[in-house]
Amino acid sequence: MKDTSRRTFLTAVTELAGTVIIPKLTEAQSAATDEWDMSWLDKLTGKHKQVFDVEKTDTLGVVRNWLNAYRDVYGIQYSDLTAIVGIAGSGFPINASDDLYQKFPIGEHWKLDDPETKKPALRNIYLDGGKTTREKESTVRALQARGVIFWQCNNALHRIAGELGEKVKRPEPDVYAELKAGLNPGVLLVPAHTMLIGLAQERGCAYEKL
Repeated sequence: MKDTSRRTFLTAVTELAGTVIIPKLTEAQSAATDEWDMSWLDKLTGKHKQVFDVEKTDTLGVVRNWLNAYRDVYGIQYSDLTAIVGIAGSGFPINASDDLYQKFPIGEHWKLDDPETKKPALRNIYLDGGKTTREKESTVRALQARGVIFWQCNNALHRIAGELGEKVKRPEPDVYAELKAGLNPGVLLVPAHTMLIGLAQERGCAYEKL
């Protein structure tokens, strides 16, 4: 009786070992998967690729230098380069539109002064402008024109909405909705900064922390 039971068990284990078990997604899991379109990651086809993990708001000049160095040294134009500016919390002012600066105390909260007024910024001072060629080439719009991708971490955006919500005495969900809608044109909202850093590297991107 024992031998028969043992043979039955071993037969079941053997059959199971050759079976690939694919769990079915629940409706909630399917909805979560559909919420995020990650197909843009498969279009990172530059000959040279790099993701810049941006924490400091005054570091866009490094991205400009990266593009220019490949152009000047190897003659490679931006169409053959892939540069990504990955932003979570402290770099958020780079991704915020002028409209958000006017609605929320972004300049005050991040201690960013407008170089023209010398007061807390009521506009995105990183968006465009500048007096020198270097300054003009290091702006968001100039970099986007050269194909640079900007992303914003959704987890960080919720936290920022809570911080700004406290300052303006408004609930976090309402502030979050406005922040999400008010990101600069072209900014990609991603589920988690730490996740996307890894996914970008899996697709051949070098990594630099700024």
